[in-house]
Amino acid sequence: MLQVTRFDKAKPYDAKKHFGMSAMRLQGQGVSDLEDYWVGFSTFLPGGGAEHGSAPTAKVYVVLEGEITVTTTEGDTVLGRYDSCYLPPNLERSIENKTNHVVQMLVISPN
Repeated sequence: MLQVTRFDKAKPYDAKKHFGMSAMRLQGQGVSDLEDYWVGFSTFLPGGGAEHGSAPTAKVYVVLEGEITVTTTEGDTVLGRYDSCYLPPNLERSIENKTNHVVQMLVISPN
């Protein structure tokens, strides 16, 4: 059965250690029957981001609009529109919107 999440009805969720942003769950984790991973949509205001830390699961970021800076021990990486990155489990990172424009980004992660 096709399970559709209409963007205008997507529910927000609390993204711990994030600031100046809003997050909505699009698929998985109670939104649909998807069990292997979940998909979220994040909007970062200018100056918004996530504190330095790590997650026990991998993540994929896909920037849909704007420009976000991902900082790891390797330094800063700027992702622009349609750029993506894979963050392995437990990778220490922070993210920040260092621009004056809103950033829209998909987040994909295993459960």
